[in-house]
Amino acid sequence: MDEYDVVVVGGGAAGLSGALALVRSRRSVLVLDGQEPRNAPAGHVHNYLGREGTPPQELLATGRSEVEAYGGTVTYAVVRSAELVGDRFVVTTAERQVRARRLLVATGLVDRLPDVPGLQERWGRDVLHCPYCHGWEVRDQRIGILATGPVALHHAQLFRQLSPHVTLLLHGTTAPAPEESEQLAARGIPVVEGPVEELVVRDDRLTGVRLSTGQVVELNALAVAPRFEARTLPGLGLATEDLVVNGHVLGSAVPADPTGATGVPGVWVAGNVTNLMAQVIASAAQGLTAGAAINADLVAEDVRSAVAARQAA
Repeated sequence: MDEYDVVVVGGGAAGLSGALALVRSRRSVLVLDGQEPRNAPAGHVHNYLGREGTPPQELLATGRSEVEAYGGTVTYAVVRSAELVGDRFVVTTAERQVRARRLLVATGLVDRLPDVPGLQERWGRDVLHCPYCHGWEVRDQRIGILATGPVALHHAQLFRQLSPHVTLLLHGTTAPAPEESEQLAARGIPVVEGPVEELVVRDDRLTGVRLSTGQVVELNALAVAPRFEARTLPGLGLATEDLVVNGHVLGSAVPADPTGATGVPGVWVAGNVTNLMAQVIASAAQGLTAGAAINADLVAEDVRSAVAARQAA
């Protein structure tokens, strides 16, 4: 069974950034990538200084090349489980098992969308959630906010910064309180009773949404707040915690300290698996931080082993 200093699970920005820091510290590193990047539907990466507008796959291909140039190995494989056996982690894929002294889990998250016909097919194109990721691309267009909870009111105001044509669509949530209604009215954001039945698409472009009444609200883009669910690995015992905002559960993530260290000794996390709001550049930064922390932990272990060997001799 092959053994590495570190096995990185997840070959996105966080995982590759952590792997790069480790291989540049002369650590043996294997990156196992399940090829399910969260931003696969998106055309470009935004707010990444120096790489603004880069297609996601191009950014990842560059990252893989950089890791491999320093001696790291990147393999496409879905990790089925990982568990501690003795003093090593055993990581299992469909094809093989490998051993590792430390693990970096950068498996990201899954976006759970409301059950509205057509929503999933348009996700990352003209159905979006983040004004910082996609807002500039829909500036001055007709933007609908699919309100499924109290966070939608904040969502609406953020997108109002980008366009004067924003509509709040009540979908399975109560009408705004009087103070909230005044804020929406002051910013020129109309509120439309729902629920939304389906998306209206023509020539592969979103043109609106159809309400349960049959009314069609004309739109060019639809903003949705999904539920964010961290991808975890069976066998490790990594617990998740809910992220609650204004009494509304936005999703679940693996808690960790500022370096990415989890409650499971020897296991670090980086990126969306622990930070649900991290964009690509933030995920890459967290990967670097975790990679440096893992190397420092390994150095401390190497020192202890060297001292023990010297004393025994």
